[in-house]
Amino acid sequence: MKWGMVIDLQKCTGCGECVAACKLENNVAIVAPKESEMGRTMLWMDMLTVYEGEYPRLRVRQFPRPCMHCDHPPCTKVCPVRATYKNEEGIVAQIYPQCIGCRYCMAACPYTVKSFNWYKPEWAPGIRETANPDVSVRPVGVVEKCTFCVHRLQKAKEQAKSDGRNLREGDFQTACAESCPAGAIVFGDLENTSHRVNPLSRSPRAMRLLEDLGTEPKVIYLKEVD
Repeated sequence: MKWGMVIDLQKCTGCGECVAACKLENNVAIVAPKESEMGRTMLWMDMLTVYEGEYPRLRVRQFPRPCMHCDHPPCTKVCPVRATYKNEEGIVAQIYPQCIGCRYCMAACPYTVKSFNWYKPEWAPGIRETANPDVSVRPVGVVEKCTFCVHRLQKAKEQAKSDGRNLREGDFQTACAESCPAGAIVFGDLENTSHRVNPLSRSPRAMRLLEDLGTEPKVIYLKEVD
């Protein structure tokens, strides 16, 4: 089993629903504008903007960028306390109580998908009560990132075990995939031929970010059709 994601850039409208859903699902703190200007924005799913060409033939592309959950993750190799690691299902995980906040993993990640908690997370009055109880709030001084909504996977496994059956594709979806109104994000087991991500990952349009680095990301993009 190898969990992965396919993002179809032909379908993606750049609406940002995946970014909002990720923040709500994973209790990702919202920082003040001043902190954001200092590069301290907390995002597990970002929406990148790329400009191509020159005016007046300028083209703007946007694409969602979660953690790539690399098969050869540079971040795990530099962590001095093994607070980040790749589990047996290919998910690159974080152990927050073990993190010492050295940020070596942030420096090693070529995709810059990790965030550092500079302050104790705070929410506006009334917002804290809406937090997802299935996801722990990270303390100040640790690095955090996308987990492929692993808490949902755990619940789905327990439900399948209770029902006496194997885990099915529809049992587990990440918040970003579930919320995408265009159906641009597909999540599943890359090694399972019955999961949609399996054939999609082998599409002629399939590509990975910074493929030449050899990190083998498990987030695969489908190029736009010109």
